[in-house]
Amino acid sequence: MRTRRTAASLAAALTAGTLALAGCAAPGAADDSVVVDYWLWDANQLPAYQRCADAFEEENPDLEVRISQYGWGDYWRKLTAGFVAGAGPDVFTDHLTQYPGFAQKGLLLDLNTLGATRDVDYGGFQEGLADLWVGQDGAQYGMPKDFDTVALFYDTKVLSDAGLGPADLEGLDWNPEDGGSFEKVLAHLSVDQNGVRGDEEGFDPKNVAVYGMASNGSGGTSGQTTWSWLAGATGWKFTDADVWGTEYHFDDPRVQSSLKWLFGLVDKGFMAPYEEVGTEPNPQQALGSGRAVISANGSWMLGTYANLDGVDLGIASLPSGPVGHPVSMYNGLADSISAQSPNPEEAARWVEFLGSDDCQRLVGEAGVVFPARPAGTAAAIDAFADRGLDVSVFTDLVEKKQTLFFPVTEQFGAIDSMMTPIMDEIYIGDRDVSTLTEVNDRINGLLK
Repeated sequence: MRTRRTAASLAAALTAGTLALAGCAAPGAADDSVVVDYWLWDANQLPAYQRCADAFEEENPDLEVRISQYGWGDYWRKLTAGFVAGAGPDVFTDHLTQYPGFAQKGLLLDLNTLGATRDVDYGGFQEGLADLWVGQDGAQYGMPKDFDTVALFYDTKVLSDAGLGPADLEGLDWNPEDGGSFEKVLAHLSVDQNGVRGDEEGFDPKNVAVYGMASNGSGGTSGQTTWSWLAGATGWKFTDADVWGTEYHFDDPRVQSSLKWLFGLVDKGFMAPYEEVGTEPNPQQALGSGRAVISANGSWMLGTYANLDGVDLGIASLPSGPVGHPVSMYNGLADSISAQSPNPEEAARWVEFLGSDDCQRLVGEAGVVFPARPAGTAAAIDAFADRGLDVSVFTDLVEKKQTLFFPVTEQFGAIDSMMTPIMDEIYIGDRDVSTLTEVNDRINGLLK
């Protein structure tokens, strides 16, 4: 999982707590080696990072890496509690929605000030990833670990039953006025309870058996897998700068028309209504159960979709938008060092290794995510290929620079807590997209 509504509650907890900069890691193991506590949330990546830890400890016998993995929700709650109590990890997997608040409160160390990470060549990562983690003060608050983009997942058997093949999903175009050839495909793939398809006379949009498009909810502020790839394909951007923007652009007609088209699919019967998916949609389950045919989702979900029982998985590129090509959100996680760590230099040695070709190759070989270094990315491509998955639709977006950066701004938690229910209302049909103009003024007021 890459985004959730934890940002606001996390910020509130950190603000309310007394953040004493006390020691947070275990003082050392019995053999006098220094213990570096490392936290992550993705259980699928735990084995790969344990292999990294084993390799690191062989090269650094004076250090021991202790890895703890928690589910997404528990992760941020425990991290918040750890910061408040001064008992959190030395190093932890960080997210772009969280680190601005952490940095503002002095909870992260600048990697440029530590011996092992001071001279890292950040130009050796996939383009732009390291820049996302540079604070307004010029500090490097994260070591890039992986990246993700978005594509279309589908079941080739269901596609074939509809008289279509993988080639029919290539080269699709989309626009917010009539949906282009992409909407025509979604219409054909939608089937009502009487077996009538969405592009046939008599289709009943109120009684749908199969939706052409799987819902992934309203998307909140970022719309990472829901609407950002649509709005981005019109040339729209979240803010006035790729990193540390000071003005959001939700008043732009391009994003508003994109949202109107997407949620308009509900009335047409091509996507499930909000009442069916609720606040915790499960698009992969919808695809696996045959309730939906096409699911837009992130590259970190490759393993989940590939493991769906009875699904002959296919992956297609996002449709090209008015800009002439597809556009995907480009997000990247990083490893950060807590300012509360009693062993910052030792923690920096671990972080430097995490960002190295050696570790990132090990992570790539696990075939779960795309590591941030090209060597790790190449290893992941090979690992997925060994499983019969061509993942070039994800990596081509980065190589061709057909991407939209995740918004990195101050006050993201407060903004997300405001935007999420508003976006839900738009999905439900209780709010017009034009009201985002007034909402945008309120959002930008938080940044002044």
